[in-house]
Amino acid sequence: MATAAAAEIADRHPPIAVASLPHLTDHFPTLQSRTNPLQNNQFFHPIDGFYATSTDVVLRRIAFDLSRKPSPGHVAYYRAGPRRSVYFEPESVRAAIVTCGGLCPGMNTVIRELVVGLWELYGVRQIHGIVAGYRGFYSSEPVELSLKLVDDWHKRGGTALRTSRGGFDLRRIVDAIQDRGFNQVYIIGGDGTMRGAVKIFEEVCRRNLQVAVTGIPKTVDNDIGIIDRSFGFQTAVEMAQQAVSAAHVEAESAVNGIGLVKLMGRSTGHIALHATLSSRDVDCCLIPEMEFYLEGDGGLFPFLERRLKENGHAVLVVAEGAGQDTIPRTEAQKEERDESGNPVFLDVGGWLKTELKDWWARTHPGELFTVKYIDPTYMIRAVPANATDNSYCTLLAHSAIHGVMAGYTGFVSGPINGNYSYIPLKDVAEAKNEVNTRDHKWAWVRSVTNQPDFVKTPLFDPENQSSSGISS
Repeated sequence: MATAAAAEIADRHPPIAVASLPHLTDHFPTLQSRTNPLQNNQFFHPIDGFYATSTDVVLRRIAFDLSRKPSPGHVAYYRAGPRRSVYFEPESVRAAIVTCGGLCPGMNTVIRELVVGLWELYGVRQIHGIVAGYRGFYSSEPVELSLKLVDDWHKRGGTALRTSRGGFDLRRIVDAIQDRGFNQVYIIGGDGTMRGAVKIFEEVCRRNLQVAVTGIPKTVDNDIGIIDRSFGFQTAVEMAQQAVSAAHVEAESAVNGIGLVKLMGRSTGHIALHATLSSRDVDCCLIPEMEFYLEGDGGLFPFLERRLKENGHAVLVVAEGAGQDTIPRTEAQKEERDESGNPVFLDVGGWLKTELKDWWARTHPGELFTVKYIDPTYMIRAVPANATDNSYCTLLAHSAIHGVMAGYTGFVSGPINGNYSYIPLKDVAEAKNEVNTRDHKWAWVRSVTNQPDFVKTPLFDPENQSSSGISS
């Protein structure tokens, strides 16, 4: 019976399609492989299953509704890990490591583990750090990295290589890679950095350079798609929870007190969501994936007023990208961009604080009211990674090294359903990881906060038997 059911499922669901992963032999078909140095490493004792093979894959989706019409195919990615054969002689490797964009817990750990992995696992000795982001390729001398130099970097916040936004000059960057003889390039950064890495990879291919390019996705916002999470995210949530706890104490200690916390999240609200779930002190969570309004039935202000009457205080968490279409902007502000070309966001926390005070003064003149506004952004970004993120950063770095040494290029290493995989760089650069406000996790947030859904319902007009107008 079970066999028949399995056969029926197999007939109804299509085969697995493995995502194509670029390899150096695509452009250099005569490139010779050699035995992986790990085979003779004194600290490793490879056993059956130690090396990943071309048939080891990780499914992108592991949960399916068998009653639904099957999708065109199940997408899978090659499993990360050491390969039996490599395409680089350790003595000939010249590796470059660069960090770009904003700070994130764990950046120094990734740099350190790239150096340690290359040095100890594969015997690479020419490892260079690119200073100050992409512009560092052509504007400054690389820093020679060694085990002694990076020994304690995992205990420090920020990036010892320094970072910057912007400065992406494709021709000059690839010229520098070519002129300095780099043949392995490890790029650590967020979604904008990954899009730049795609262009570098494509230009390297166009010039027919024997250079492997890999990206290691970094963003505290956790907005990079396909992978389970980006490094630094769990540390960020842990620190954000401390800010929420402080806001709760401030609000609880005041008469009609509101604790307002702005957390990172330009396009996604993952930090705000998880900080809300982990703290349980939050009365309302606002994220970029949902619209909200302030006044009228079902609005934020009436909800907070009820909370103040019931509890005497309230805690409001808002992601930095929330409400950006609601905040008034001048024409100049609409056109403003940062160094990376992103729209400059207005301070939703400062705006909400002002709106809250104006609302209370207008509706409750003479009554005590306090808003304590906390913005822990730079405190969160600058801390060292916690234990979980440190372990994660090590696995990311070593996965990237194993892939590059095996000749793969134009890829990102990361966990999918808990299994480390190699994903085409272009796929990661284009994917987004937004909060799904229709799934169980957001439902859990609303069950914890009991906040409104901010969906305005049409008013029913009995005369023409149709909805008419929107409730305010």
